[in-house]
Amino acid sequence: MFLERQFVEKPWGRGDLPPEFGAHGGQRIGEIWYHGEGQTFLPLLVKWLFTSEKLSIQVHPSDADAKRRGLLSGKEECWYIVEAEPGAVLGIGTKKPLTAAELRTASLSGEIERLVDWKPVKAGDFYYIPTGTVHAIGAGITLVEVQQPADITYRLYDYGRPRELHLEDGIAVAHPAPYNDTRSGHVAANCRLTSGPHFWLDHVVDGEGKRCVQEKGPYWLVPVSGHATFGGKPIVRGDCLMVDSLEQLQVEPNSSLLIAGIATS
Repeated sequence: MFLERQFVEKPWGRGDLPPEFGAHGGQRIGEIWYHGEGQTFLPLLVKWLFTSEKLSIQVHPSDADAKRRGLLSGKEECWYIVEAEPGAVLGIGTKKPLTAAELRTASLSGEIERLVDWKPVKAGDFYYIPTGTVHAIGAGITLVEVQQPADITYRLYDYGRPRELHLEDGIAVAHPAPYNDTRSGHVAANCRLTSGPHFWLDHVVDGEGKRCVQEKGPYWLVPVSGHATFGGKPIVRGDCLMVDSLEQLQVEPNSSLLIAGIATS
């Protein structure tokens, strides 16, 4: 099934999305969410993000932290970088460990922007963002985000934009420390990007990688470049499908897509 698109306007978004993503009324779109029919939420949330400015410096809660706050789940996520302008950066982790008091002071003063570890980024990079990681996405980036379906964000700092901050909750769930997740790096063709704990994600080129998928469906298909078909119907960048089998998937030469699914323990 082709999933429905939800355009989400953001102050850091773009008004010039590529035409394959469809009409959006000239709004400043930062995210496109993919839902089931009637915008039904699914057990996995796939998004495209488009940035013209930095996102807020923020943090997401774990399952345990979320449930203590009466929420269904936390928000663990990962990013596959599709495009990055020269000089584009991601802020992931802090340059040194911070206490809760230090994080509060830095967030209130704006020093947090200097303490975040801003990493150069290029197309084809992958980053897994565990819950509790202090992070931000810089300007000039187009990426695919795969995440737990609860969209919970606690903003610590927003560069003076007139939006609500969530310092108490954010500081309570944050682990402000250097980032060292070994799942991150530049992506090879036909490889497993992550295997959980909440979801898995594969990068497939020319269709070869789909043969390595052992997990049962459902599967989320996210075209990144080139052309593919499913059941004989074209699927292109901007589409997102949820299917029960990969048998009808054909990926043409010099084309790539992401395949995601729910992790099972």
